[in-house]
Amino acid sequence: MRWIPRGYGGERCSPEAVKRAGWQEQGVLVIAANDDRLTWPERELVCQLGEKLYGEQRKRRETKHE
Repeated sequence: MRWIPRGYGGERCSPEAVKRAGWQEQGVLVIAANDDRLTWPERELVCQLGEKLYGEQRKRRETKHE
């Protein structure tokens, strides 16, 4: 039987399971700024950290419809 590293095929994981494993195994945290599980101050903190580390978020361009 061929050994396949975790994450390269085989059983499929949900995105939340991948995020959890990333945090628990490697200390990598993935957070959506609009996650409903966060309170308003927590979402603001996430946005401030993201802007500090990676710059401002790209704004969606509004298109004019005539």
